[in-house]
Amino acid sequence: MTESNASVATLMRTLGQQVDAERLRRHVQILAGEPRSRRRAPEAMRRAEVYVEDELRAAGWKVDRRPFDVRWRLGSTDRHGNRALPLKLRLHPRLRGANLVADLPGSAPVERPTVVIGAHLDTVDGSPGADDNASGVAVVLEVARLLGRLPAPPAVTLALFDMEELGLIGSRVAAKELSKARRIAGMICLESVGVFSAEPGSQRLPPGFALAFRDAATAVRAKEYRGDFTLVVHRRSSDAAAELWRRAAAEASPALPGITLRDPRPDGPLGVLIGLAVPPVNHLGRSDHASFWNRRIPALMVTGTANFRNAHYHRPTDTPETLDYPRLAAVTLATAVTALHWPCTR
Repeated sequence: MTESNASVATLMRTLGQQVDAERLRRHVQILAGEPRSRRRAPEAMRRAEVYVEDELRAAGWKVDRRPFDVRWRLGSTDRHGNRALPLKLRLHPRLRGANLVADLPGSAPVERPTVVIGAHLDTVDGSPGADDNASGVAVVLEVARLLGRLPAPPAVTLALFDMEELGLIGSRVAAKELSKARRIAGMICLESVGVFSAEPGSQRLPPGFALAFRDAATAVRAKEYRGDFTLVVHRRSSDAAAELWRRAAAEASPALPGITLRDPRPDGPLGVLIGLAVPPVNHLGRSDHASFWNRRIPALMVTGTANFRNAHYHRPTDTPETLDYPRLAAVTLATAVTALHWPCTR
């Protein structure tokens, strides 16, 4: 066993004893009590913000609320019933929101490369969003508690994004601001990570997926289309990080199968243009990691595949009792370990 592998194994044992599925359940229950949106449910959104800020501060993190005011941004609708791609495009004349960014005291994010762990806080109209995306926010909060206990503050930044459901608006702002202010080694996006199913046929694939991504499709087929895994979407720049996440999840208790899927596009604006020409790959950029890819920052999207597994996606029935909290704990552990041992590939 190499020194690096031994370090990961030790960290897995230490954090594995501390991650708490019941805390994750409590976070989701509190956050998913009602829809939350800056435009459609502003009071609920502010209550969710306050809860997240309080939990981060209680775990020892410094929280910076970063308001933004943007004009004429191309995005999408957060209307109830917007099920999946193709997105219903909208040109937003003006949007005012706020992201939350947190660092541990003494972590020196300006002086050394940091890994960003992020999730979006908002929901679509009419959905309490337990899976989409209180599950991701809950993982961020539990990671905050685990990392806050370490003897030395790690180079990890936490981010909760606003207006993902309007077209990644908040993460676009955050990726620009963070990349100007500090060096970012990589980013992990947690998107709809709480729903699992052992039933054959519970996992679907997007049209054209099997032709475009044969290895991943074969892996899903071998499982008889069971939705019992987490998908880790990455690009060449984050190959090693995706494999580390998959390996850590497999060693968690309970063990969580992971399937890695490489987006063939390059980081940067060229990747966006290729996506317009090859529609199946657009599914791989459906969350806030895409804002970091577009700035040439290595990133992962960790996901339960949203509407391709979850029948409650973007519906009023996306409620806390539909989530699998022991497996959500495994997602938390793998995410923390990957952030702390992010492989340097650039």
